[in-house]
Amino acid sequence: MPANLPESGLRSTGSVRAARSGPFRRGVTVLAALPLLALAACGYGSKSDDTPSAQKVAAGAQKIDGLDSVRIGYFGNLTHGTALVGVHKGYFQKALGATEAKYQIFNAGPSEIEALNSGAIDIGWIGPSPAINGYTKSKGKNLRIIGGSASGGVKLVVDPEKIKSLKDVKGKKIATPQLGNTQDVAFLNWIAEQGWKVDAESGKGDVSVVRTDNKVTPDAYKSGSVDGAWVPEPTASKLVAEGAKVLLDESDLWPDKKFVITNIIVSQTFLKEHPKAVEAVLKASVDANKYITADPEGAKAAANAQLKEDSGKALPAKVLDPAWKSIQFTDDPLAATLNTEAQHAVKAGLLKDPLLDGIYDLAPLNKVLSAAGESTVDDAGLGAK
Repeated sequence: MPANLPESGLRSTGSVRAARSGPFRRGVTVLAALPLLALAACGYGSKSDDTPSAQKVAAGAQKIDGLDSVRIGYFGNLTHGTALVGVHKGYFQKALGATEAKYQIFNAGPSEIEALNSGAIDIGWIGPSPAINGYTKSKGKNLRIIGGSASGGVKLVVDPEKIKSLKDVKGKKIATPQLGNTQDVAFLNWIAEQGWKVDAESGKGDVSVVRTDNKVTPDAYKSGSVDGAWVPEPTASKLVAEGAKVLLDESDLWPDKKFVITNIIVSQTFLKEHPKAVEAVLKASVDANKYITADPEGAKAAANAQLKEDSGKALPAKVLDPAWKSIQFTDDPLAATLNTEAQHAVKAGLLKDPLLDGIYDLAPLNKVLSAAGESTVDDAGLGAK
């Protein structure tokens, strides 16, 4: 039976300076989903001195669609840099006016999909595999992808003493974040293209695929438990800091070196009932990406500051700098590559042939882009009718 396609991320702890909902119960169908840690909350609009100005409501601001709040989910991961910057710089709160921006941090895609399905969040930043899986499991009734966020930021990094070329990967132990997650699917597809065989479920075969949480992969590498890893940033750069070398950048395997690694999803119910709120969040996302392009150093610092606020620990420059450089932030969801990634999962035996028709609704994003004088984006024929 095909596995669910989770999306692993870095640990999600600490509190953002806005109220958050509590942890969510894991569904029985989730494979290897990490439990959410309890997240502390502090009162929104608090008059305490530690409330960042970025989260304060401007005087005279009005609520959007009459909503008291919009609940936004994301991972504490650099490939979710648009969300990190948007939170830290206050783009979401500014766009939402007097409607409160609430944030929930996740460490696994299935938990975020469950939160969206239960109404615990309204909009989220997430990887392609859980978006595909969530859409197909609900028979196209739970979510829409409404925008892009990031491309790239995934690498195969290895122990240079054990693996000196791509052919040397055969027979070695290589970590991926989770069974069926975006990087796991990509690695299984790459293995098949080399003519090697691996049982997708067990990870056993010509290469040993070792499913390992990103937060413990560096320790697994240091201990010799794995010889390398196919992982997203900043985990790849953390391994490099431990002496690993980059053997392959996944971007090199894609046309124009672009493939979706993070996109934006929304509950179909929320999209239908609160279109202005959706447009406000998308405007904030576009503004955050515009800032990232205009001031990459400032944006990198903002993302790292938000990581520190969320987890209590910032990334050192030797990890942050190369990791940030390898990610392309984009409003374009790169829809054609999503379909390709889904077919990779099918080939690996991890997903039945999915019906992705209608997974995208890019009309709100294109409205925002047009208003900003930017080029509109395409849904590759997978748009809602």
